[in-house]
Amino acid sequence: MRAALFEALRIYDLPSSAVREMTTREVAARDWLGEWKKGWQPVRVGDRFLVAPPWSEIGGDEKRIVIRIEPGMAFGTGTHETTRLCLAAVERHFDGASFLDVGTGTGILAIAAAKLRPRARVEACDTDAGAVEIARENARLNGVGDRIKFRVGSVEAMTASADFVCANLTADVILPLLPALLGATRGRLVISGILDSQAAEVRSALAALGVTHCETRADGEWVAIIV
Repeated sequence: MRAALFEALRIYDLPSSAVREMTTREVAARDWLGEWKKGWQPVRVGDRFLVAPPWSEIGGDEKRIVIRIEPGMAFGTGTHETTRLCLAAVERHFDGASFLDVGTGTGILAIAAAKLRPRARVEACDTDAGAVEIARENARLNGVGDRIKFRVGSVEAMTASADFVCANLTADVILPLLPALLGATRGRLVISGILDSQAAEVRSALAALGVTHCETRADGEWVAIIV
């Protein structure tokens, strides 16, 4: 561990003196899986959603839409600011007949849309085939596996348009995708995974593509832009 740490310091041109102290200790064996699960508690998002791991118990009087997500390799367990921003946007604005989730990760946003609007056509894609499998399993776990069309890939010029398009990615991925994202949107587009320091660049790129009005929502250092 010491060797790995000092190698990391070297890579980032930091002196070894940057580490002022390092101590080690032994800990007694415990049920580490149980300890890990304790850290994943249900998360309330907005006024409508409750994101919970599969093992948590939810009271019968819970009025929120419960989304069960298995914490795994894919991004999107409801705890990150960008996911919360997107879920809040879905709650506020999605009232149409179709939904497209670009970069679906765990599938949380597509699942939220399918549960919020049971009659909507919901599609989701991700370039990571492993993430798509995780998303499919999470959709099945939430009882909407037959209502969401998942595929491996991204948004393209030939992608069918949707009333609501959501892309919770990163700014460097979003910028080159903006023409295709706008082309696939016939209602609202939500883009997130953008740091507040990157928001001006993204808004400028949108303006260059003819977007004259957009709304920005922030949570900590992260923002979501709603077109």
